[in-house]
Amino acid sequence: MAEAYLVGAVRTPVGRRGGGLAAVHPADLGAHVLTELMARTGLDPAAVDDVVFGCVDTVGPQAGDIARTAWLAAGLPEEVPGVTVDRQCGSSQQAVHFAAQAILSGTSDLVVAGGVQNMSQIPIAFAMTAAEPLGFTDPFSGSVGWRRRYGDQEISQFRAAELIAQKWGLSRERMEAFALESHRRALRAIDEGRFARETAPLGDVTVDEGPRRDTTLERMAGLKTLRPGGRLTAALASQLSDAASAVLVASERAVREHGLRPRARIHHLSARAADPVYMLTGPIPATEYALRRAGLTLDEIDLVEINEAFASVVLAWADETGADLERVNVNGGAIALGHPIGATGTRLMTTLLHELERTGGRYGLQTMCEGGGQANVTIIERL
Repeated sequence: MAEAYLVGAVRTPVGRRGGGLAAVHPADLGAHVLTELMARTGLDPAAVDDVVFGCVDTVGPQAGDIARTAWLAAGLPEEVPGVTVDRQCGSSQQAVHFAAQAILSGTSDLVVAGGVQNMSQIPIAFAMTAAEPLGFTDPFSGSVGWRRRYGDQEISQFRAAELIAQKWGLSRERMEAFALESHRRALRAIDEGRFARETAPLGDVTVDEGPRRDTTLERMAGLKTLRPGGRLTAALASQLSDAASAVLVASERAVREHGLRPRARIHHLSARAADPVYMLTGPIPATEYALRRAGLTLDEIDLVEINEAFASVVLAWADETGADLERVNVNGGAIALGHPIGATGTRLMTTLLHELERTGGRYGLQTMCEGGGQANVTIIERL
């Protein structure tokens, strides 16, 4: 049976919106991790079959197939193609899935999967940011079929996060305690150097800029809610960020022929979807589906990375699945570290792989909520 192996993984530090990476062109952000990935694996870049990058809002400097542009901006061989994919927040996790599927099918031997997003230059196009509303344009308003099915109601991640908090009975206080713990874990990881092996500093940015050392429950309690009468505040949402990340997926033949060291194998990959109005609940059925297909239980998963789009998303998922939060986002999540949308999928994968290696764990599971009520799940097995 064919296998798909992870042989390399690297990311930039995650820059805060308006921070140290704000002025870096997205192609140069992507080029940085691509150059590092080739150097760290020792692979001749001409051997790469394809480059698959995730990116959301591919306009302005992120337009024109940023996967291809980043590869060329890195000075890498012109004969290697690139393609950009958009599965919303899960775009670069989907890039990993496409890469692994190409390997498993036997049509490719070496595929780079990654993602890039500069949210300082290109904010979220048709939603509101967590901290400062940019205005709301409903992308579904012109669809007769959509309105016939779901009616004339607001569809947004912020409404969805509130609906989840209400349905699962998640208090603001519980969510604030979760958010504070995300910052605490991220700061511990930075201070202990846990991210050092996985990050490639860029310019003056050497560590993740998002975690706040001065965050307290008292400060969170004083913030205004994102919606009148709601429970969610900016402190309970992921941060807008700038970053790039990439992994190298290889076949058994490529590992042998190029002298590569397989670090983990893709044990399972799948995607499922749920109610697009609630939008962010996809990881619940997706996790259950993936575990069933993989023949595993959550107790057998050593580490989980689930994107902290909002505190309510992770807590509802944990309540439904029975997950032990001591094994979930052990080095903090997007509430502290940020969510550079197109890059987040392979950022999580990079962190998951390195943390499994640091702790000696066997199985790691990654999932994240995505626009339209979708969710990807990837299970990797450390080798």
